[in-house]
Amino acid sequence: MEKFSKLKELIAGVEADAEKFYNSGNGAAGTRVRKAMQDLKGLAQDIRTEVTDKKNAK
Repeated sequence: MEKFSKLKELIAGVEADAEKFYNSGNGAAGTRVRKAMQDLKGLAQDIRTEVTDKKNAK
């Protein structure tokens, strides 16, 4: 559950940059959004692996 909380925090943290990119066309904010999405992808994969391991342990 700790990783899921980190996932939510990461999404909340990138929200301001997403607004800057989509609403103002700020390129640097777009770069930060892309990096955050890559981090999210890795974290989501970690969560998937953890869930699968837990499910198969039963």
